[in-house]
Amino acid sequence: MRYVSTRGGMAPARFTEILLEGLAPDGGLTVPEHGYPRLDAAELAAMRGLGYADLAFAVLSRFIDDIGASDLKRLIDATYTPAIFGSAAITPYTALEPGLGLLELSNGPTLAFKDMAMQLLGNLFEHVLARDGRDLNILGATSGDTGSAAEYAMRGKRGVRVFMLSPHGRMSPFQTAQMFSLADPNIYNIAIEGVFDDCQDIVKAIAGDAAFKARHRLGAVNSINWARVVAQVVYYFKGYFAATRGDGEEVSFAVPSGNFGNIYAGHVARMMGLPIRRLVLATNENNVLDEFFRTGAYRVRGSAETRQTSSPSMDISKASNFERFVHDLAGGDAAVVRALWQRVDAEGRFDLAGGPLMAALPRYGFVSGSSSHADRIATIRATHARYGRIIDTHTADGMKVALEQRETGVPMVVLETAQPAKFEDTIVEALGIRPPRPPGFAGIEALPRHFEVMPASAERVKAFVAAHAP
Repeated sequence: MRYVSTRGGMAPARFTEILLEGLAPDGGLTVPEHGYPRLDAAELAAMRGLGYADLAFAVLSRFIDDIGASDLKRLIDATYTPAIFGSAAITPYTALEPGLGLLELSNGPTLAFKDMAMQLLGNLFEHVLARDGRDLNILGATSGDTGSAAEYAMRGKRGVRVFMLSPHGRMSPFQTAQMFSLADPNIYNIAIEGVFDDCQDIVKAIAGDAAFKARHRLGAVNSINWARVVAQVVYYFKGYFAATRGDGEEVSFAVPSGNFGNIYAGHVARMMGLPIRRLVLATNENNVLDEFFRTGAYRVRGSAETRQTSSPSMDISKASNFERFVHDLAGGDAAVVRALWQRVDAEGRFDLAGGPLMAALPRYGFVSGSSSHADRIATIRATHARYGRIIDTHTADGMKVALEQRETGVPMVVLETAQPAKFEDTIVEALGIRPPRPPGFAGIEALPRHFEVMPASAERVKAFVAAHAP
């Protein structure tokens, strides 16, 4: 399989050629050249009952054909183990009541769903770099969970340094401590004076400097990295098989959404033939994506308009992976995508209302909704009272919208995106109790911290990278 850019300005490339990259050279994102591989009913039926690692190999081998099958299987088997994810199930499924279930994605090293892809990415990176005799400097941005997941996946990896940007003072205390307490010599934390979108803009600006990127061997692990997206496709298959008894049954998934990567993976699974009826997109008060799916208008918010919320990993106003979906919506027409994002760059928005792309939207199964702080508190309380489960703030956003969008006879699977211990203050506000912490995380906020504070300046970040990445 070969990959091209959503904007049409990149020669087709193999998986390992795009593995270490973020943006395509023309500023777009990589997508399969000829669409997604399709699975027939027999192939889907054969996947039912597979363990997580075998299921991952069955899915990923359809996207990765330039790493030998035995090596790919070895890397996958080394990633999805009980030692890393806490149980043989890897992503346990709990039926809360008939037609409603919770798929746990947060049992990895950093207690967030980002581990599901990032742990594999670390092993893939190390394999390819060693094979090719190269090293890599990773530049990323995080609103909370991506940073810690990337750093825990890459710490100690040969040939890899990580430079992670985060919005200063805008992550939860637990998230901040997870990242800043790491003292590994290949990990650098940079706290940017601004919001997440400032961090993301800096990463994109530096990635757009081809000479600097080549000179300092820069790669990316943000949600725009194709390998992360395709690794996340796997748990939709796992969730589908867990929630159904027979092949051909339809299932809906409710997904807390900020950068659109998690739910885009569900879109890929649906395009591959997985019987997904609805993809239920849930945002917090930063409702750029909800607004688009309701109205057709995609309007980026400025830094001053981006709200700081109790589900901080979704405090995002520029959904990077959304461009990949629009590429599908446009039938793969790169010229259309390029023109739309030129409008975003120039005007901060585009509007598809009344046009052919908006008319095509219903066939993709998306519905959406948003959630407020009061909604999160109420949903956390109701879920605990009704099911005896404590859910984190982002999962509460997903649960709230899931309950609004349920359909009779169609199972609804809510993706749990993080463990509640990461957002302790809000859990205490909702329930009056502290959520339990997994072993090894007690007192993490008191550990020494290692980070640099910088203004929102691409030039300052470039100077820091250049000084630490010879």
